[in-house]
Amino acid sequence: MPGFPDGCRVFSGCRDWKKGPDMPVHSTVFAQLLKPVDRRAFKQIVERHGGDAYDKSFKSWDHLVALIYAQLAGVSSLRALVPAFNADARAHYHLGTRRLARTTLSDANARRPVAVFADLFAMLSGALDRHTRREGADMIRLIDSTPIPLSKFLDYARSNGRTHGLKMHVVHDPRANRPLRAEVTPANVNDIEIGKKTDIEPGAAYVFDKGYCDYRWWTEIAAQGAFFVTRPKANARFRAIAARPLDPESARGDGFAVIADEEVALASKGDSKLPMPLRRITVERDEAKGRIVLIVNDMRRPAAEIAALYKGRWAIELLFRWIKQHLNIKSFIGEAENAVRLQLFAAMIAFTLLRIAACVHKIDMAALRFAELVGRFLFDRRPIALIDKPPIRPKPGRDFSSLQLQLAAL
Repeated sequence: MPGFPDGCRVFSGCRDWKKGPDMPVHSTVFAQLLKPVDRRAFKQIVERHGGDAYDKSFKSWDHLVALIYAQLAGVSSLRALVPAFNADARAHYHLGTRRLARTTLSDANARRPVAVFADLFAMLSGALDRHTRREGADMIRLIDSTPIPLSKFLDYARSNGRTHGLKMHVVHDPRANRPLRAEVTPANVNDIEIGKKTDIEPGAAYVFDKGYCDYRWWTEIAAQGAFFVTRPKANARFRAIAARPLDPESARGDGFAVIADEEVALASKGDSKLPMPLRRITVERDEAKGRIVLIVNDMRRPAAEIAALYKGRWAIELLFRWIKQHLNIKSFIGEAENAVRLQLFAAMIAFTLLRIAACVHKIDMAALRFAELVGRFLFDRRPIALIDKPPIRPKPGRDFSSLQLQLAAL
């Protein structure tokens, strides 16, 4: 997983500690990580969805803190989470939460509306956008899904022929390493059904694979002034209209070469037509990886640049791999469908908070290393900006106490 991108802006007036009489008194790493969560806005989200209707003593904030802790600390079960979290009771006050009870957490996992965490993730993604946005940068949007395997004995889990469980759909901004939108569905829901719900941004380039083949949706993307880069299905038929000039030197990219660039039109049995110009770009990949064919509606970008956009789709695969390997979504602290969905959104929230913290505190290290350090020092009182440095111990005000002087005189 690559490190965090440059160009992150810093929160104005951000303070990581309060000055005391002898030395700075730092907030815990966990408390600093949670600072971007606007408690007032979160309360409005909770009220909008009735998040505290059934669990009034165990608030949505308590639940959020507990599940984020489970993600960052790598806790894999409900039985392990409760004693681990309660062991640091002194830090609970500054987090605005309290000790956990296993039955209370289990009940909340089964009943609390998933929309509470889903809306919070969307709000934090917007906050991250404000700190990673670069003026003049092209908007690239990757769309894909990843399976979440579950036990075959769970009634709500569905199979798509390969995976039995759920599926997480994500729209991702690779330039800022920022997930924009996430949705969890049964595994047998087609990707295109969720892709159609994506808000199209004029001028953006949407990159997706052949699972999102829907000509009406492609037309909608083009109608809103956006572009798409995709691969056609095996049974899709396009006829060449004209060949576009291709310079062999400029047609090479990192690990590939463009060997054909053509203007095409859809050729089907019903003589269907797409109300937009299309290009078919054939790419030869190095190291005997074979050829791929791309269909795009962008008539201006060089063919090699379009091929590089599709190759960059690997960034969302890296996101899925990172979340699965380094956050806790391989094992679940509850088997109920609601509990699994809550934990998946808690993982996305944890990832977004890590990204915001990296920008705010100008963390210059690999994302994996930063996540490991945060998980290790969650309840340590040190600034996140110095998380990889040893803590500074205060110097004593006197070399010897009065009692030591008396002993020395005897």
